[in-house]
Parts: sequence; C-alpha cells; structure tokens
Amino acid sequence: MNDSLFDIVANVKYPGGEFFSQGNCRLGVAMRRHKHLEVRHPAFEGRIGVARRDITPPVGIYARMWGNAQHDVAEGIHRPLTATVLAVQPLDAGRPLVLASLDLGWWRSPKDERFLRAPVLQAFSLEPAQLMIHLVHTHAGPSTSLQDAHKPGGEKIRPYLLAVRKALLDAICEALASADRATLTWNTGRCPLACHRDQPNPDGPGTVVGYDPMAEADDALLVGRVTDSSGAIRATLVNYACHPTTLGGANRLISPDYVGAMREVVEQATHDRPCLFLNGAAGDLAPRQQYTDRLDVADQNGRQLGHAALAALADMLPHQQGLSFQHVEESGAKLGCWGLVAAVPNRIANAQCYDIPLPSRKFERVDDLKQQLAHCDDRALAERLERKIQLSQAYQDAGSTTLSIWCWSLGDALWIGLPAEAHSPLQQELRRRFADQAVIVMNLVNGSQGYLPPQGDYQKKTYQCSVSLFQPGAHETVLQACIERIEQILQGGEKA
Repeated sequence: MNDSLFDIVANVKYPGGEFFSQGNCRLGVAMRRHKHLEVRHPAFEGRIGVARRDITPPVGIYARMWGNAQHDVAEGIHRPLTATVLAVQPLDAGRPLVLASLDLGWWRSPKDERFLRAPVLQAFSLEPAQLMIHLVHTHAGPSTSLQDAHKPGGEKIRPYLLAVRKALLDAICEALASADRATLTWNTGRCPLACHRDQPNPDGPGTVVGYDPMAEADDALLVGRVTDSSGAIRATLVNYACHPTTLGGANRLISPDYVGAMREVVEQATHDRPCLFLNGAAGDLAPRQQYTDRLDVADQNGRQLGHAALAALADMLPHQQGLSFQHVEESGAKLGCWGLVAAVPNRIANAQCYDIPLPSRKFERVDDLKQQLAHCDDRALAERLERKIQLSQAYQDAGSTTLSIWCWSLGDALWIGLPAEAHSPLQQELRRRFADQAVIVMNLVNGSQGYLPPQGDYQKKTYQCSVSLFQPGAHETVLQACIERIEQILQGGEKA
C-alpha cells in the first residue's frame, strides 16, 4: 500500500467511538484521510492492454474428455473458443506482466504445456514470473495432448496447438502494443452458480462427484473493471470458482461451457469490450445442473454468472473515486452524509514465481498400467488407465514433485496462479487473511498437476483425493507458503 498517499489502518475510529473494521468493508479498502472516514475499491493504475484471438479447433479433432463418452471426435461447435490476453505494465515503464486466459481444458503432460509456453517466453524475452497462461478448464474442448495423435482425429492436435501458439503470440503482441494508461478496479459480488460437488453416495459408502445441497459452497465473485483516463470501460475480468462441467460425456460439440454465455452477457452490456474469465479454486465446486448435452443449460448457467458479474460491476464507484464521510446533517434523525472524492490508485507492481517441494504419491509401474490397458475393453476404465499412465510417466520416479506458484501484486490486488486444481478453502483463507486486498486465485496456470485437496478430504476418500498426485498435507503446505510470500511482498521484502 502506498502510505505516502493514504494512511491505511486496520481499525478506523468514528468520532463517536465505534470502530470500523477494514476487513468488513464492501469496497475493500478503508482509510483515514483528513480525519474523515474514507473507503474505496482495490485498484491499480498502470499501462494496460487487452487483445483476443479465436482458437476454435476444427470439427473432427479428437475431443473425448469424458470417460463415459461414446464418441471420439468433435462433431460441431456450440460456441467459439477464445484466447484473451491482458498485458500490464507500471507507469514507469517497468517490465510487463502478461496474463492469457484460454478456453481449453487441461494439460495431460508437462511437455505439452511447455510446447505452448516456452516459445512465448522466448519470443517476448519474458522471465517465468512475468507470464501466466490460464486454462478455463472447459470439459467440452479438444484434446491438448500430443500423445493422443494416434487416436481418431488425433492427427489434428499438433496443427491445432501450433495455431493456438500463433494466436497467443499475436494477441500478446497486440496487447503489449496497445497498452495505455488505465485503472484496474475490483469489486466483490456473489453468485450461487457454484455448488459443493463432493456428494455423499446415496447408494453406498464414500462420495460421488455430484451436487451436495446440504454443503455451503464458496459463492464469492470478483469482478475487475479496466477504465481509461476518461472512465470508459476497456475490459472486464471475472474471477469465479466453478467447474465448467455443465456439458458431459453425451455432448459432442466444442464449447467453452458456461463461460461462453457469461462473456456474451457481460460484453453486450459493456459495448463489446473483452471479458476475461479466470476460474478460481474450483476443485470442490461445480454447477448443480451438469453432465448434460443440453446447450441451453450451459447457456443458462453462463447467463446466471454473467448477470451476477454485471450486478457487481453496477455496484462499483466511478473511475478513480471513493466515498468519504462529509458531515452530520440534522433532519428527523442525525444523517451521516457521504460523498464522492478522488481516490488515487496504487501503482506498485510486483511479480514472483517460486517453487514448493511436495511429497508425491507412489504410482503403479507404467508397464503394469499399460498391460492393464491392453486387456481393457471398458471405455471408461480405459480412459482412467490412460490418465494414470500419463501421470505416472511424468512423476513416478520422482518421490516428490515441485509445485510452482505465481504471485503478482498489482496495486491493492493479489493474484495467485497455481498449476493444479486447488479447492475453495485455499482461496477463502487467503481472502480472510488479506481482507483489504482483492485476492484473485486461478487454477491451471502454466501447467496441470492435478487436484490439491485439503487434508480432511483424504479421510472422506473423495474422487479428487483418489487421483491426486500429492500426499495429504500438500494443500496446507501450499497455503502456508502463499501466506508467507504474500506477507513478504506486502511488507516490501520482495520487489519485482
């Protein structure tokens, strides 16, 4: 926080002696300025550019993303897939930070992920900390695995990934070139789309991946608004945790799932300005209506989230303005009168990337798994075995694995990117700890190392724990590492 501009305090005292808790402020940041209480949204001012490219794959590409699917190739397009890029640079022309959100599912191997990211780092001379490539995690997209080349439609995967790479390079180039002075402001809303998906099994012990109406789900929705110096909206960002699993194994069309309709709703209301979707810590969250082939359900889910995002957007104060207590006015009661005041955004930018060693589970030998696969005639079981083989090939000999974490601090906002599927308690605890910041958590950033469940879930024997690369306690280790690194950054101990 820039203390030369504002005196930020954890508790601001009213003249009458009551205390105002900074963490309970709807607008995010509370401050005392000129002996008056003042509140404003978390914000960052810098040079910001946005660009988008279409990355819709060809019909006929291998797209079997579900074990129960009876088809192998995509037979059509529901909505186009996109790559949307946000480029951010401090006003003093410091090094740029690049965030790309791609309408893709997940990576099957580190090699496939590096196939896309390494050329981007090289082309723009970026350090690893400067680039986050995020997958929205649609389950109705094409395969991103080069190891699927031998399957029906698999010959289209490599040319497709090369096209995605070119589109991404073009979008980043445009976003960097078009970056201009702008303010990114955050507000928090709510949306009930996401529900807890670890459902007690009605037919026996354990859990199923479904919908638990008795469990309270994280419904926090963070909306970012990019405005130029005139206050006009240039882009929006939506950070929300929910698995895009509306469309299940019976769906045969390429789709961004609910993300597509969400973007459409927001962009139509903001003069077609790009909307970036950032999927949060959604390992335990999904829509209550899912696993269907009904496109209208996917669109309904998306419209629900889109309208919730617009509500949070409409709740925001004008560009670079806060609310300040002005005076008490006598009426039928004593009226506390507030008014708009100028709010200078924070301009500090930090970017960090660091590795955390985590113990990994022991896997079956790849040769043994391949032998099981050779004698398997069940499509769903075969899909599970193939995923185990790919995971084992990448990590079986390690005994431990390294999880990289990206941490950006842009003004009053903290951005956490994980190459895994963290569960919602991680983002909830970070937001509780750093309540005066906008905390944006993103799964599947620069890799896909599987689920990162809380330790208590292993006792429940959830699906996520059964297929997780990590041993119990990894979630807690990652959470503590994030807290420690954020504290260092906020205290000025780490600089970009």
